[in-house]
Amino acid sequence: MDFELSEELQLIRSTARDFAQSEVAVTAGARDREHRFPLEEFRKAAELGFAGMLVPESFGGTALGTLALAIVIEEVSCACASTGVTLSVHNSLVTSPIVRHGTPAQQEAWLPRLATGELLGAYALSEANAGSDAAALQCKAARDGAGWRLNGTKLWITSGNEADLMIVFARAPEGITAFLVPTDAPGFSVGKVEEKLGIRSSSTVEVVLDGVRLPAEAVLGEAGKGLRVAFDTLDGGRIGIAAQALGIAQASLDASVRYAGQREQFGQSIARFQAVQFKIAQVSADLAAARLACWRAAWLRDRARPHTLEAAQAKLVSSQVANRAADEAVQIHGGAGYTTEFPVARYFRDARITEIYEGTTEVQKLVIARSLLGGKPT
Repeated sequence: MDFELSEELQLIRSTARDFAQSEVAVTAGARDREHRFPLEEFRKAAELGFAGMLVPESFGGTALGTLALAIVIEEVSCACASTGVTLSVHNSLVTSPIVRHGTPAQQEAWLPRLATGELLGAYALSEANAGSDAAALQCKAARDGAGWRLNGTKLWITSGNEADLMIVFARAPEGITAFLVPTDAPGFSVGKVEEKLGIRSSSTVEVVLDGVRLPAEAVLGEAGKGLRVAFDTLDGGRIGIAAQALGIAQASLDASVRYAGQREQFGQSIARFQAVQFKIAQVSADLAAARLACWRAAWLRDRARPHTLEAAQAKLVSSQVANRAADEAVQIHGGAGYTTEFPVARYFRDARITEIYEGTTEVQKLVIARSLLGGKPT
């Protein structure tokens, strides 16, 4: 692995940073307060090619790869974690499995419109009793003539209120199966919209499937082999969430450095106090290490090499760094950090979810332990 980014990746990083600061950051606070989905920001990102980063050029994508995507997600999440997770889910959890497991007909039908941002994707695996234990899902897929009929409820679906296409996992007679479900299909509806602690500009909803009729060609991969699709997809998704966490951590560190240089106490800036210096130094070191873990996992995935362990490690350390960085940022800001006047309060709220979704911290530790000690990864 080359520790120096190529000219292409440097350009992608610069483009993503400019976009994030000029288009995303300026609306982030208002969207958070109003719980407003970043659809306009997503469309603008798509114009830059950021909606099809894992899609082959033959289907209108840029095929830039997982490392490039991680770099973009970090830069966007530094400005707004809600917009960052929207891009992560769309690329990592929707376009990627269609590229890796879809038939040529499915790829032709969906990838061009997903790559241009004409369509937005979502991923529906979790249920009330099937969160970390994905194999316990109860959503049913029954044979209906030559096709299928889906019944059940999904929970915690990111972008579920705005998505045009959803990858839904259901229990078929053959076993758990992945389906490509257009959200305008009869019987598909959005139920409860969650009121969340953080990433409030990203929608998280309940999805109700009431006799949703699908053709045979809606199956993604093979019937009964859905968990293979799910776990392969989550390896990529965990890299995306690691990158989101890096963005939150970087934003927290930047805010801490900026405020420490401005705030004065006892006749000098608080940046001169060793207690503050040590906080900033530790976050900086932890962030650098986490970024390398994320990039390594992405680099391996781009080369089709085993990376389940590395993806779990990246997600684990990056999410923990994000929470520590945001916590220290609030502490360095003192009372000001507990108000909405400064964005560190939003970073603090946004960081918390990175240790929960797409595999909790505890699940990541299980994956890592089983990879090292033996046993089937979760």
